[in-house]
Amino acid sequence: MTTIHSLTARAVFAPIKRPLQTSTGAVSQAPMVLLDLTTSEGVVGRSYLFAVTPLALKAQVALIEDMASLLVGQPLVPFEIERLLTQRFTLLGAVGLVGMAISGIDMAVWDALAIQAKQPLACLLGGQLKPVTAYNSCGLGLTGQRADVAALAREANELLAGGFTGLKLRLGYADLNDDVAAVKAVQSALPVGVRLMTDYNQGLDPSEAIRRGHALDDLGLTWIEEPVRADDHAGCARVATALKTPVQIGENYWGSRDMSRAIAAQASDYVMPDLERIGGVSGWLRAAAIADAAALPMSTHLFPEVSAHLMCVTPTAHWLEYVDWANPILKTPLEIVAGQAVLRNEPGSGIDWDEAQVKKYAY
Repeated sequence: MTTIHSLTARAVFAPIKRPLQTSTGAVSQAPMVLLDLTTSEGVVGRSYLFAVTPLALKAQVALIEDMASLLVGQPLVPFEIERLLTQRFTLLGAVGLVGMAISGIDMAVWDALAIQAKQPLACLLGGQLKPVTAYNSCGLGLTGQRADVAALAREANELLAGGFTGLKLRLGYADLNDDVAAVKAVQSALPVGVRLMTDYNQGLDPSEAIRRGHALDDLGLTWIEEPVRADDHAGCARVATALKTPVQIGENYWGSRDMSRAIAAQASDYVMPDLERIGGVSGWLRAAAIADAAALPMSTHLFPEVSAHLMCVTPTAHWLEYVDWANPILKTPLEIVAGQAVLRNEPGSGIDWDEAQVKKYAY
């Protein structure tokens, strides 16, 4: 049986083409941890994690390297590796940096398995390669204390390059009128049929979210994302019940059980798990089954390279969130054609490093 020969982690701090300002923070560069898992057959499986802040990069790399000592010699079996790591870290909990590390390892293991099987990841999982509809989430952050409607309209037009049929706009200005003005400015710049998603990035309390949501309800938004604190399932449910516009949450689910609790609380109309929090590929498969049982449309959060493969095997697949944050360190970035992610017919997830760029942006 193929076993794990080695696991290494490297930190990079890559530039972001369009720095993003949200109601709860800014993303101006992408702090990422790159994982390379080599098997006893010489196959290399790859994945990356988004560390959110560079302050977590060294700790995340050190944790993964310590986990590697547990994995060398272990069979290349994703669910057993996940079980081993989850059990070893039971008292700490598979959340935070621990949960992210387990997810990153899981993604690298699945990538290695697919490469070894000479199949694209989607096909290894029982699906087939097909175009995946994506929305552009690379820009349209807050433009300051007040909404700069002219700048938002210009940026919306720029983000349509690539044929996207959906864009995401961050909201949470100090005054509700600026939120409304921002939405109207972007919509005025969009061709008929292009969808607009909005995101409050957990910036409101439930009462304010309901007040603002009512003001946005008749503007034709595809969804309002994370209007309140992500772990406030009861508050999310209050908002979702009060609004006509669908409420979207899920990027902060820590595993499929957390997702199940949110669904039981009727916290949202849609779900959008994040690969490094839901548990990597293994966790995603569980989450997709839960969403299917609840008949909830399921979208993705970040990690479009792997997420596009997983959408091919997600029964209630909705939208792929496209960001280009990893592009500077990838040999061949994910291709978007006519607003759809086009997966290459090659083994694995398609992730491979441009080593010269990795060296350039090493942290």
